[in-house]
Amino acid sequence: MDSAYAAAYPELYRRHWWWRVREEILLRTIARILDDRPAPRRILDVGCGAGLFFDALQRFGHVEGIESDRDAVEMAGRWKPNIFLGQLDGSYSPDEAYDVILMLDVLEHLTEPEPLLRHARQLLKPGGCILITVPAFNWLWTRHDDMNHHVRRYTRSAMRTTLRGAGLVVADATYLFQSLVFPKAIVRVMESLQKSPPSVPRIPGAWLNDALQTWLRNEYALGRWLPFGTSLMVVARTR
Repeated sequence: MDSAYAAAYPELYRRHWWWRVREEILLRTIARILDDRPAPRRILDVGCGAGLFFDALQRFGHVEGIESDRDAVEMAGRWKPNIFLGQLDGSYSPDEAYDVILMLDVLEHLTEPEPLLRHARQLLKPGGCILITVPAFNWLWTRHDDMNHHVRRYTRSAMRTTLRGAGLVVADATYLFQSLVFPKAIVRVMESLQKSPPSVPRIPGAWLNDALQTWLRNEYALGRWLPFGTSLMVVARTR
């Protein structure tokens, strides 16, 4: 992640309409996943940063994280002891398996995501799952992807292929933020005409921020069946 973006990220996460709506969607999805899972439930957040999602996740059970950025872990406050500094590989060997492993905007940074997914699969309890979000469609690539050091954006089909290679199957795949596709496409066209460096997102005024949250919240409730969006959310399970 770009250093300027990393510095702004905590405030964006707490206040910006996109992150607020995404968190609501994720919490609803996690609640459905864990509805029939017995306690104690265990959640692992891969690429958790400073653990900004942990306060919301703790309602479901015990939360742990993995993060490779030492500076982010240092900012985690009371959640720092719950975060393993490193990678999800052979160096990470928890005492117990997990009901849900989160990979939220992680896989798009990897040229070869299958090893990460295979290792995550081995850490799941029987019947557990991996919840994934990624940016969708390479034709929506903008300088925001460059700023975030993305390697690719995904389609449902590409995600199924990737998960199959890791011994996983798609239990559910939903595109998110459908109404942002057209504005995102316009940004891509404008960027092709004007060469300028990418900029860090800004939090709009309170009324617009609230209005966009309301719009996208309702859009998810009514339009999540649509076959397009700027993000893709996937629930993956073992075969």
